[in-house]
Amino acid sequence: MAHKKAAGSTRLGRDSQAQRLGVKIFGDQWAIAGNIIIRQRGTKFTPGAGVGIGKDDTLFALRDGLVKFKTLKKRKFTGSLARTRMVSVEPQVQAK
Repeated sequence: MAHKKAAGSTRLGRDSQAQRLGVKIFGDQWAIAGNIIIRQRGTKFTPGAGVGIGKDDTLFALRDGLVKFKTLKKRKFTGSLARTRMVSVEPQVQAK
């Protein structure tokens, strides 16, 4: 004889893996060429000088330097102005 009652199976209990998006290197921090600065979906942040963009909209450093964030207004294709955040890497000599 069974010692436990038969328990019904559940249809719940599944979840997707976290995507681990967000800023990886913050402003005024040192970045090495190839480092991922931001993982994002869409272009919440746009690349500036010294920053490249991957096919999944990941921003990465093209050269060594300090990461800088700035907000500016860009003209959209409709003619209106929209605020956007731009990320750039400014080359500087790293103090050791």
